Amino acid sequence: MSAMAIVQAEQVHKIYDEGAVPVEALRGVSLTIAPGEFTVIAGPSGSGKTTLLNLLGALDVPTTGRVFFEGQDLSKLSRRERARLRLYKIGFVFQAYNLIPVLTALENVEFVLLLQGVPERERRRRALEVLEQLGIGELAHKRPHEMSGGQQQRVAVARAVVSRPRLILADEPTANLDSATGARLLDLMEQLNREQGVTFVFSSHDPQVIERGRRLLWLHDGRIEREERR
Repeated sequence: MSAMAIVQAEQVHKIYDEGAVPVEALRGVSLTIAPGEFTVIAGPSGSGKTTLLNLLGALDVPTTGRVFFEGQDLSKLSRRERARLRLYKIGFVFQAYNLIPVLTALENVEFVLLLQGVPERERRRRALEVLEQLGIGELAHKRPHEMSGGQQQRVAVARAVVSRPRLILADEPTANLDSATGARLLDLMEQLNREQGVTFVFSSHDPQVIERGRRLLWLHDGRIEREERR
């Protein structure tokens, strides 16, 4: 166990056996993510990237092996305790944005703070501040259907960072964006990483995400094949 790690996986296997034939999505993955990293887990579709991100983010548990978050063995936590850890310490940016359709951008960003019990005035102030920082303050009162894909994804990033999490996990965040919009989104994430020290871990097979990673973990058939640092 590394004392410096935010999140660490030790010999993690994940087997899905809902169908007739069990599928081994991860096969003995070990890795350590330190504070301030900007890491990309790269690999083709079906290599296990999303499964690994779900385990690092306490959305799922391994079949065997262990995942630690700030030294805590996630397998020792109850479902409620894992939900609390996600709420307070981990931000998520999903490929499909996952914004709540009936809420405005401001309300979507506020929602995490609402769940945390932050008072209304403080919630609103912090949410507006983050939207302004990300250059989308003018979207505050628009609902998702009134925004472009790139705007929705920026709101999703605002929602992920507003609670000041220790770690942000981004699952194929550029998949539904054109290359110019994707580049602007990555610029934004690099800025948050550089200026605020937010730790990012991406899963992606998008070349423009891969070239931005300062650390690359190449996943193939559920195993880390190689690692590169830049």
